[in-house]
Amino acid sequence: MSRAWAWLREKALVIYAAFAVGYLLLPIAVVALFSFNDPAGKFNYTWQGFSLESWEDPFAVTGLNDAMIVSLEVAAISTIVSTLLGTLIAIALVRHEFFGRRAANFLIVIPMATPEVVIGAALLSMFVTWNFNLGFQTLLIAHIMFSISFVVVVVRSRLIGFDRSLEEAARDLGAGPFTTFRLVTLPLLMPGIIGAALLAFALSIDDFVISNFNAGQTETFPLWVYGATQRGIPVQVYVLATMLFAVTVLAMAFTVWQQRRAERMAAMLPDQEPRAAAAPVPPAPGALGG
Repeated sequence: MSRAWAWLREKALVIYAAFAVGYLLLPIAVVALFSFNDPAGKFNYTWQGFSLESWEDPFAVTGLNDAMIVSLEVAAISTIVSTLLGTLIAIALVRHEFFGRRAANFLIVIPMATPEVVIGAALLSMFVTWNFNLGFQTLLIAHIMFSISFVVVVVRSRLIGFDRSLEEAARDLGAGPFTTFRLVTLPLLMPGIIGAALLAFALSIDDFVISNFNAGQTETFPLWVYGATQRGIPVQVYVLATMLFAVTVLAMAFTVWQQRRAERMAAMLPDQEPRAAAAPVPPAPGALGG
């Protein structure tokens, strides 16, 4: 009994983490399971039987396909823009001293801590005040705005732990600033940049609250699904959601591989030759009184 209790105390954190991860993945598992369901009516809420019909034609619902294309376009463009801006901001905040640097570090975190309802309402007020027509453009501006903060935080954390001696070695060997950045800094930062881009893409493609305020007549995938809950959700929604999750898992695996590869590159420092002073030096003649 004491041995079992000792084993349980030793593995308690691992067991707790396994239950927590399982709890987080349970809704995704249900979505994947019901993508193979054969519902009797419009609502796919109860299991009726196994079927591959929806997987054979996942793009059968025209309105759903249009909403998914809009979401992918907004997510792709906002990810590219926010990653570029966020990376440059992170480099500026970590590598350079300038007036307002502390205030900028504080302001970057505010969009992450502010409720989405507040951000969505504030953006809507701004667009209405400036006479912007709500639609794809306002939706894209909103997604870029709330994605930049997450990109800055992820890339900045990577920069803080960056080994600057590698850049100094490249400069000592004759590389210019741009060459050093392209061949040394950027490859080592790439895992953090890719991770930040994936996070921005995921936040954009599944955003509902801010999009609901600023989309106008433009309909994204989450907005379409919300409207479909009142008239019946087709099984294709579950199929597309499962596809998105599978693509996300593959992208995460690629990011982890890139990060480990960058860590190995950073650890591959040139072997230091043994110093001449470290070897025993024979005494000079007469040094010992001989």
